[in-house]
Amino acid sequence: MIKFYNSLTKRKEEFVPHGDKVKMYSCGPTVYYYPHIGNMRAYLFMDNIRRVLKYNGYQMDGVINITDVGHLTSDADEGEDKMLVASEREHKSPWEIAKFYTDVFMKETKRLNIDMPEHIAPATSVIEDIIKFVEGLIEKGYAYQTSKGIYFDINKFPGYGKLGGAVDQKMAGARIEVDDEKHNPYDFVLWVKAPKEHIMQWNSPWGMGYPGWHIECSVIGNKFLGEYIDIHTGGVDHKTIHHENEIAQSDSLCGHQVVKFWMHVEFLQVDGGKMSKSLGNIYTLDDLKARGFEPEDFRYFYFMAHYSKQQNFTFEAIKGAQNSLKAFKTAVLSHKNGQNKLEEGVIEYYRKAFLEAINDDLNMPKALAVCQKLLKEEKSSQVYFLIEEFNKVLGFDFEESALPEEVKILAQERWQAKQNKDYAKADAIRAEILAKGYVVKDSKEGFVLEKA
Repeated sequence: MIKFYNSLTKRKEEFVPHGDKVKMYSCGPTVYYYPHIGNMRAYLFMDNIRRVLKYNGYQMDGVINITDVGHLTSDADEGEDKMLVASEREHKSPWEIAKFYTDVFMKETKRLNIDMPEHIAPATSVIEDIIKFVEGLIEKGYAYQTSKGIYFDINKFPGYGKLGGAVDQKMAGARIEVDDEKHNPYDFVLWVKAPKEHIMQWNSPWGMGYPGWHIECSVIGNKFLGEYIDIHTGGVDHKTIHHENEIAQSDSLCGHQVVKFWMHVEFLQVDGGKMSKSLGNIYTLDDLKARGFEPEDFRYFYFMAHYSKQQNFTFEAIKGAQNSLKAFKTAVLSHKNGQNKLEEGVIEYYRKAFLEAINDDLNMPKALAVCQKLLKEEKSSQVYFLIEEFNKVLGFDFEESALPEEVKILAQERWQAKQNKDYAKADAIRAEILAKGYVVKDSKEGFVLEKA
């Protein structure tokens, strides 16, 4: 049995898909700047769900959107379009900005070995679908037109607020643009009537304009997955506005609940606080790389906390994750050629324990603990192959860390030369090892070999 925490019902529930395949929608990036490690936690979360479901034998039909138009600088329909802000900042067209940062995002997902959805859909690729969707909401009486655009009337949707809290709670203190034409201050925009100078705009029944941010996810989900979606993922920051608006749009048009499970990942903090440009603590994978940490180290770090808890990033913590991952890989490979035969039932015990952990709302810290306990068994190839099976969920590359035999021999020769105080020979062998793509680091206990 798989159980996930459902943000909509606010409890852990048994997961059973609506059809033969699991239909899953994931909120994607706004491609206006480099994604930081806080952003990437949301996509590791998406990856985690997909891998766990596949491990359980399910087939996936997933989609992720790429916001390349319409996301204003405030999630509550205020400010400028983020793509235009980036365009002015870098003196490039919004199309060039979108292409560049979409490529960056896709590269980052590959570096983290993220299992991407079957469909990747930019907002600009579904403009006609968005227009039809908005027309449908108008026809059903859920939307109305003003001089500024088309708005969704939240008073027409009785369930508004069921995900992120009542309107007066979730909007308390929010700055809302004054628009005398709105029926309600918290009605949100579906389609924006663009001024002539606005770069990204399309023709519509309401004149030239562009979509609001919230509408694209409802439209893309409907287009690729249909009217019944099993899981919708995203960051916890989307819950009170963006996802609330998605529910209102989708359920109103379809006439029933579209998404069954809403799943949200918590924030990644840095040094106990929020990431911010002013504090200079917004880090990318390249920033980590410059300090000696691989994307896999961050992947392991992510598994050290439950997705529903805020996780605190420090360089001390990522160093701990790096060391733990190295030890983990070494232990796994030490079992590869093990000749011992484990007692009957041992493998099934660990397989069941691992499955119970991941199926209990993605309890990855517990799943790692099961792996660590398994690796303490006698050296056996059975252990190695079981970890390889578990790795369908973990997503690490164990073989990459396997050292060439010639490099191991050279390292031993260098160590012996150092013990004999033949430092010239030790240095020469160190250079030879480096030429083969590896570095040797000495410690009190001996030495460690790593890829250069």
